[in-house]
Amino acid sequence: MRRSTDEIQKLRATARTVYDAAVARAHPAGCLLPHLPAAPGRGRLILLAAGKAAGSMTALAEAHYLDGGLEPDRLVGHAVARHGYTAPTRQIPMVAAGHPVPDAGSVASAARALELAASATVDDLVLVLLSGGGSANWVAPAGRLTLAEKQAVTRALLRSGAPIGEMNIVRKRLSRIKGGRLALAAAPAPFVTLAISDVPGDDPAAIASGPTVPDPSTMADARAIVARYRLDLPPAARALLDDDASETPKPGHPAFAHGTYRIIARPADALAAARATAEEAGYAVIDLGPDLQGEAREIAAAHAEMARRLKQEGRRAAILSGGELTVTLRGSGRGGPSQEYALALAIALAGEPGIVALAGDTDGTDGGGGEATDPAGALVDPQTLTRAAAIGLDPARSLADNDSTGFFEALGDLLQPGPTLTNVNDCRVILIEP
Repeated sequence: MRRSTDEIQKLRATARTVYDAAVARAHPAGCLLPHLPAAPGRGRLILLAAGKAAGSMTALAEAHYLDGGLEPDRLVGHAVARHGYTAPTRQIPMVAAGHPVPDAGSVASAARALELAASATVDDLVLVLLSGGGSANWVAPAGRLTLAEKQAVTRALLRSGAPIGEMNIVRKRLSRIKGGRLALAAAPAPFVTLAISDVPGDDPAAIASGPTVPDPSTMADARAIVARYRLDLPPAARALLDDDASETPKPGHPAFAHGTYRIIARPADALAAARATAEEAGYAVIDLGPDLQGEAREIAAAHAEMARRLKQEGRRAAILSGGELTVTLRGSGRGGPSQEYALALAIALAGEPGIVALAGDTDGTDGGGGEATDPAGALVDPQTLTRAAAIGLDPARSLADNDSTGFFEALGDLLQPGPTLTNVNDCRVILIEP
């Protein structure tokens, strides 16, 4: 048993090393600086940042410009990140706001971003730094919608199991900053957007709800999503969705003529780093891609079957995948997509020897209550179910109650790297030792 336990710990450590490589590849420190534009010749550089990487992106960018000789009075801006994800800055004000449910900080930050964008002239340059989480960090309720009602809409969308892209299609119609409207505020000033992608397919219109790009989705799409998930929306939200005047600006709108958009880190980049690390450790990699979507427990069952088959074939392999899974809430427990995937995977593997897995969000938190201390995911090994039974845990009951956090917390198997100050979606690692 001692040798078996040592081998399991070694596999767990390897899985963590693969995950850490994915996170490191997506950190702004390794990808932002080469993409920063030159400061404007005469006017101001207006730096606006939102999302889980906003703290690290802002600190790096302002140091680049200030240390490069830009006069401090020509650098202005505002940055907002999820609570616990801020970073020390020298000049740009940096504040915290709610995620995944917005709060008063989200509203104040969006108002300040819109105010600064509207003040821009053709001599200025608006630099927008975006990352996942920006949709919650910049909230500017449209029409008569209140913050409390916007929070209710967000909670309804989170409970529905809708993918992030569909959630954002609805949210754009309820906002004065999302869906290209920040670009409308900045026009006719030139602007550059640098983004870290956390969405399948790296669609700029979906990253942070696309505040600086035209929106190809339609009002009809938003109404169909509300109907499909039977969302119970506040009257003010219904009124906005019933009004065609709430439609977002489309491709060809003159506000986008002077804008540039670049994605500086993608889920595929992080997964490539994970793959290189797994191959260096001697594993044949089965790369399922960076854009997996679907119900967490269903994807876990499919991956467990794949892992069993590879083991039966005698292959020393690593199954890697990215993307963002969903959880349809049925119970009242604590958890998130990565933890629910891990719990469902443990149940499906049923203690299969020689298989260890890690599932974690690259931003350092997975679901939870919106606290920076929330876990990023969890680890699974052949002893998971045995250890659970020894302390009276019923994995099936935990899964039925969506209580994956409670399950793995009791076992000491939560993945808790803390805020990583980046975000390129989830990273799942399954290691198979025949």
